[in-house]
Amino acid sequence: MKTTTLITLLSLLMFISCDRNAHYDGRSSGDDHDHAHDDNLYLTAYSETLELFAEARPFVVGQESFITAHFSTLDNFRPLAEGSVTASLAIGSNVIQQTLPQPTNAGIYRFSLTPASAGTGTLIFDIHSAKAGSQIIVPGITIYTSEHEAFHTAADMAPTSSSGAVFTKAQSWKVDFATSEARRGPFGQVIRTTAQIQLPPGDEWTVAAQASGVLSFQDGNLVEGKAVSARGALFATDGSQMAENDLPLRHAEAENEYNRAKAELARAKDLAVDKIVSQSELLQAMTDFANAEAAYNNSLQKNFATGRRTVYAPVSGYVTRVLAQNGEFVEAGQPVLSISQNRGLMIRAELQPRHFDILGRIESGNIRLPGNGSTYTLEELGGRLVSYGKVASTANPLIPVSFSVNNQEGFLPGTFVELFIKTSTSAQAITVPNEAIIEEMGNYFVYVQLTAEFFEKRAIRIGATDGFRTEITEGVSDGERVVSKGAMMVKLAQVSGALDPHAGHVH
Repeated sequence: MKTTTLITLLSLLMFISCDRNAHYDGRSSGDDHDHAHDDNLYLTAYSETLELFAEARPFVVGQESFITAHFSTLDNFRPLAEGSVTASLAIGSNVIQQTLPQPTNAGIYRFSLTPASAGTGTLIFDIHSAKAGSQIIVPGITIYTSEHEAFHTAADMAPTSSSGAVFTKAQSWKVDFATSEARRGPFGQVIRTTAQIQLPPGDEWTVAAQASGVLSFQDGNLVEGKAVSARGALFATDGSQMAENDLPLRHAEAENEYNRAKAELARAKDLAVDKIVSQSELLQAMTDFANAEAAYNNSLQKNFATGRRTVYAPVSGYVTRVLAQNGEFVEAGQPVLSISQNRGLMIRAELQPRHFDILGRIESGNIRLPGNGSTYTLEELGGRLVSYGKVASTANPLIPVSFSVNNQEGFLPGTFVELFIKTSTSAQAITVPNEAIIEEMGNYFVYVQLTAEFFEKRAIRIGATDGFRTEITEGVSDGERVVSKGAMMVKLAQVSGALDPHAGHVH
């Protein structure tokens, strides 16, 4: 197992190193066109849907400038597979442009523009694909009159970092990779705790025996998790073999009492005509008959005719607990099983009293499943805060906090989850996605994007996390882009570059 893992890691390092060398020995990612790397311009810009990374020969009046443009879709950072792109260089009213109907390679378009006048212009890319149109604008493009000045300035503008890592577009397009902005926004106090998934009180029905007798399940496979239908037979109790619970005898007694009361009422009515019985005796006969009729027409007649009392499911759902065994004698009113519709769940946590002052500011929450690491917002689950405790007792000094959520695959009642309770605040903080942070021996780092292919490993200090994003108290500025997916791959690329004496680097 260890040998296989080592071989896989070495293979990955060789892939990263070789691809990196191919790119920085004078070839663009996926490009077979030689170019001088050290003198290129590196341009990175974004639209709402696309990322542009362009390597361009510095712009000089009257000289042809080659632009290798890489387009990645922001939803998954994969190469733009199809569509026409028009590159326009505007210097004042003078505009030169070129349209390519399709990429040279997936995500790569190669343009050639020759500026006719010097000055500061704007480079514009208009993308037209089957999915949608988009425009990316790169301002501040300088067109020089001197080739020496152009290339010298380009070399000075190239990003440098002693802790930089090269990760080419060809590499990032092959793995799960993304970047996102470190952004400043409201970030209140977060209470991180463990909570239990529970069934809400109104969602669970306890089904009890309606008569004493020997329990007999309708389905031999009536176990926890079994689906049941409303009004479907669940179990029966049979007391016919019990001397004190002879159900056929009780049914016969009820029938005999009914017939006696019926005859007595008829006799009293006949005698009342001749005023032989009093009105009060007639009323008593009518009352006795009504009671006997009710007893006879009750469940004894419907369910005890064969000595069995059948119990039906009150709702559709599934069995959550079986509280008695098949063949066991149960008393009337004894719980036999419970049924849940499983439409909603409760997330219940118990907090230390020191958090009581901020419980009134609970705004939302995030829930992380320990099994697969999936994290959900309370809004995604249609959840809301139900209540929190207002008092603490000596028996349980902790304060309960309960949220209701819709049922979700993977949420198993009775199990525990990690809960991040978010509170409202006016305080601002810079945050990055949790996946962007790498820990090394108790220290934390992120990879900050200098260009779309060059990243600086930067030490940071972290604060609280809400399960999705973590507060950065030092090391990253608002608006800087960090690697939010694939940070470990960038780290491997950095290691392979450090080990390889022939690997190029950005000047």
